[in-house]
Amino acid sequence: MSAHSADEQFLHRALELARQGIGLASPNPYVGAVIADSHGNVVGTGTYTYAGVKHAEVLALEVAGAKARGGTLYINLEPHAHHGRTPPCTDALIAAGIHRVVASMPDPNPKVSGRGFDKLRAAGVHVEVGRLEEQARRLNEGFARYIRHSTPLVTLKAAMTLDGKIAPPPDEALDRSDGPPAGSGFSGNWITNEVARAHVQELRHQNDALMVGAGTILSDNPLLTDRSGRPRRRPLLRVILDSRLRLPLESRLVQSAAKERTNDVLVFYSSAGEQKGDEEKKAQLEQLGIRVEKISAVEPDGRPDLPAILRRLSQLEITTLMIEGGATVNWTALATNVVDKVFLYYAPKILAGTGSIPFAAGAGFHHMSQAAQVKHVHLHRFGEDFAVEGYLRDPYGE
Repeated sequence: MSAHSADEQFLHRALELARQGIGLASPNPYVGAVIADSHGNVVGTGTYTYAGVKHAEVLALEVAGAKARGGTLYINLEPHAHHGRTPPCTDALIAAGIHRVVASMPDPNPKVSGRGFDKLRAAGVHVEVGRLEEQARRLNEGFARYIRHSTPLVTLKAAMTLDGKIAPPPDEALDRSDGPPAGSGFSGNWITNEVARAHVQELRHQNDALMVGAGTILSDNPLLTDRSGRPRRRPLLRVILDSRLRLPLESRLVQSAAKERTNDVLVFYSSAGEQKGDEEKKAQLEQLGIRVEKISAVEPDGRPDLPAILRRLSQLEITTLMIEGGATVNWTALATNVVDKVFLYYAPKILAGTGSIPFAAGAGFHHMSQAAQVKHVHLHRFGEDFAVEGYLRDPYGE
């Protein structure tokens, strides 16, 4: 095997180790490390988790022991050279006698980016950067958005027919993603297939929070949980936009929060929507374990200020947010320019009809030049269904 091929193989392994931290590392980045000795044998590996505290490269060094001397560290993200929750990893690498570091990308934090590489080079360590960079950037795009702009990476997700409908007329409502209301007798009336719906759970697992409007709760009665079966450090935060506090106390969402007491449901209502009875409803929800916060309104109908909500979520160390709202929430998110990327599932079905509900309902963009432009598109197949993943802006951009 050539040296180039071996480097890529070890970096792929480091990326796989980093992915094992999904759900376990936030609000910090996903990092995996592989140490190979001077003969090309793997002698140590590590995956960073927030609860584990120690960084991936330090964990790999502990496994490698004396075998690390003269070896190579393969890592998806630049080793840090500053004091945080742990001492600088660069110091540990230098002390262990690591001869070479092969990293996919610099730290996206502009305050520390490059310092780790500079310190290693100053100590005589040979550093190579940039191999498998695209994969590494995609893996930590949420951390990049959060650390550079103090706001979560926002993914707008929806499932729809080929003609862009997320539901038939209201009297024939489909359940789009989360399972039928309890006791409804509702069965098999889905837009997308089982494989696509299972993938939705993978997306939920990759996010710190999920957001819907109160209308989705009223129409679908979803749980909005992460059912991927994978471990996570914090429960998925379920965020509800409810300008008039219409959230039913008997809904599955509220009842699950009351039963589990995991503090993972956060309701935002707006001051413009405040009316008689709000304080009583707020107290009732809070008694059932729901967090309720008032947020400013920017729309005449009292809808909450989405940018302000994102800033609040950032204060709660939410690095990634997926919007699974209805047509109105989808349009509001697009119109207020808070969406970073989209993940849109399509089934080979056509609903047509003026009464069917579109993906986004609102004023719309009046000129093609104003349309939201999706770039760097990736296509995914789920049997006969497919999904379009793409970016409205670069998470690493200014």
